[in-house]
Amino acid sequence: MKVGVISDTHGLLRPEAVSGLRGVKHILHAGDVGNPAILGQLREIAPLTAIRGNIDSGGVCARLPAVELIELNGVSIYMLHDVHELDLEPVAVGIQVVISGHSHKPLIAWKKGVLYFNPGSAGPRRFSLPVSIGFLEISNDEVQPQLMTIG
Repeated sequence: MKVGVISDTHGLLRPEAVSGLRGVKHILHAGDVGNPAILGQLREIAPLTAIRGNIDSGGVCARLPAVELIELNGVSIYMLHDVHELDLEPVAVGIQVVISGHSHKPLIAWKKGVLYFNPGSAGPRRFSLPVSIGFLEISNDEVQPQLMTIG
């Protein structure tokens, strides 16, 4: 199962992101959506699970949950916008993947067998950081992460 991961769109859903996400079975948006129309556009591609980020303070985006726990293809995934606000021990509660955004820095890191994944920012370019999205390939309870620069 291929899962698309996007974050920090800040009101801008780039055509390259839409193109890159085509064909995924599910999309995870790790917050700072910025414009509720983005949620609709992503839902046209695949089922969507989205959380709110620090800029999502009004309207539809403000009603998104701050955190989400989802199971996809047998893998437990915990989503929060800022990984520094993680207030649980993933291993202790059986979480295999922690997805975050906020920093705009793409990250693939394994700690105690848990994947910490940040797809980076898919919205407006910030500083010299890449514009990127990510993917999780989930099969047989294993997860293979991948980052894709889109701008």
